[in-house]
Amino acid sequence: MIVCNSIDALDLSAFIRSGDSVVCSQGVAEPVALTRALVQQREAIGPFQMFIGPTYSDTFKPEHGDSIVFKSYCGTARNAPLFAAGVLDIVPAHYSDLPRLFSQGIFQADVVLLTVSEPDERGRFNLGLTNDYIIDAARRARVVIAEISDRVPWVYGAELPEDIHPHVAVHTSREPILFTTKSLDDASSEERAIAQWTSSLIPDGATLELGIGTLPDLVLHALRDHRSLGIHSGVLGDGVAELMKSGVINNAHKPSHSGVSVAGLLMGSRQLLDFAHRNDSIRLAPASQTHDISVLRAIPHFIAINGAIEIDITGQVNAESLNGNYIGAVGGQIDFVRGANGSTGGRSIMLLPSTARNGTLSRIVPRLSGAVVTTPRSDVDVVVTEWGIAELRGKSLRERVAAITAIAHPDFRESLERRGHAVARTVNYL
Repeated sequence: MIVCNSIDALDLSAFIRSGDSVVCSQGVAEPVALTRALVQQREAIGPFQMFIGPTYSDTFKPEHGDSIVFKSYCGTARNAPLFAAGVLDIVPAHYSDLPRLFSQGIFQADVVLLTVSEPDERGRFNLGLTNDYIIDAARRARVVIAEISDRVPWVYGAELPEDIHPHVAVHTSREPILFTTKSLDDASSEERAIAQWTSSLIPDGATLELGIGTLPDLVLHALRDHRSLGIHSGVLGDGVAELMKSGVINNAHKPSHSGVSVAGLLMGSRQLLDFAHRNDSIRLAPASQTHDISVLRAIPHFIAINGAIEIDITGQVNAESLNGNYIGAVGGQIDFVRGANGSTGGRSIMLLPSTARNGTLSRIVPRLSGAVVTTPRSDVDVVVTEWGIAELRGKSLRERVAAITAIAHPDFRESLERRGHAVARTVNYL
């Protein structure tokens, strides 16, 4: 292994060739020192492709498209400006499929950039913040370059596999990207109402999947008087850590990983990273465990909580694009929805505020924007807005229209009802 003690001394053109496909750890696990050096040295390297997940740093900018062809499975976070500028190519893929796309060589991975902790007493690195497709990409890579930081936590399950050996390493003390949401005190009354409705659907002893953001945090806050909850999710954030500390989340009823919160990514504050460090009640697991439908179905009372950009009056969900801009992802939504629907006592819950643009635009619509369907209506179980709960599983088109219209904003219900009568009679409606 070639070791550099300074990022300024690292000449990436010695390892990355023109035409290569470079893959970097996603989200808050982005090796920022390496990626910043990469964009600075891009012209010396020549044109190459870059596969990224959601980005939360300011590293990648539209002007970098002069040498880099960006590709991703999502348009979330700071990927949206790249897509709007025409330099980001979107691959619609289920999150559960991403490791296989790399391991089977469908996605090319010539060079992998990743973030790791300092080695442990056995000399093994730890990914610290993630256990995901980067491992499958690294197994096929010609070169693996690691940014080693003593600020990265050591987390169970995130050990770098013994068959992956970084070829190049650079030492930093860079703080990982920290992720914070707005204070719950600043949440709107609509968001608070959605959280309360959602908490009413969750029984004691349930195992939860939910994302990161104000609404998931509010749901967790609304569950503070629940008992014996569990976590099996794509992401684990500060809200989960707080309920673990208070004992609300103890994972006592899970059939596997009893007593352990399981997720694929950590996203949160420094307090979360410190809490997760060598904490045997937290485990980072690959998508083959976190997103596999058969695994999810085996968890009783598995509750999947996901969001939508818009939902049509028959229950179809768009979680990807709006007005031609790709701002979301297929991601793990279908994986979790179908897993929850197959779980004994499970529920799949879709959350969205009923309006956008200060109440001038309904997010419950007759037809989805651009006809993009992320989750088909046949999979949708229950939808929650600030106006209530719409139970859709087993409902006819006519019944669905009535149920969803009832939780739309009152200003839009009449027009939705008029369109709904026509939709319910049209069997070819998509």
